[in-house]
Amino acid sequence: MDKKQRDKISKFLSLVLRHKPEEIGLVLDNEGWADTNIITEKLEISMEDLQEVVVLNDKQRFVLSEDLSKIRANQGHSIKADLKLEPIIPPDVLYHGTAERNIDSIFNKGLLKQERNHVHLSADTETATRVGMRYGKPVIIEVLTREMHKAGHVFYLSANNVWLTDFVPPAFIKMTD
Repeated sequence: MDKKQRDKISKFLSLVLRHKPEEIGLVLDNEGWADTNIITEKLEISMEDLQEVVVLNDKQRFVLSEDLSKIRANQGHSIKADLKLEPIIPPDVLYHGTAERNIDSIFNKGLLKQERNHVHLSADTETATRVGMRYGKPVIIEVLTREMHKAGHVFYLSANNVWLTDFVPPAFIKMTD
């Protein structure tokens, strides 16, 4: 399978595993798992192709169960999914990439999860920059996560190393230097 085909399947998996499983009549369990037999049948791909998409995904968006019978997205859901994430103490600072046009709103309202279950944060500016580039001219915001944690905010770390929280108040946001 070539990269273009893998990317197409990956984008479709993101849609059905994170946002719209009904698009292909898929039913996810409470933890966001889907039956791989149904996925391979609906996408008309082999299990080997599905494994290739999961393993070679540059953002490691998906995980297969140990017995390969189930697949789910690691984070980014707009549908209810209990990923069984445990609260974790964050580093002092994390980063969020966004488009320049969003800055005023962010400094007024904070970082909102919008339709997703969590706000996504990155451990490094390079990742945050790549995220921000998807929406226009990227701007990197520094989030004072250790201070947030001390103030009672809860953080999680997804299986693919994306930091998650429910909301980032404006008081904990600053522009990177």
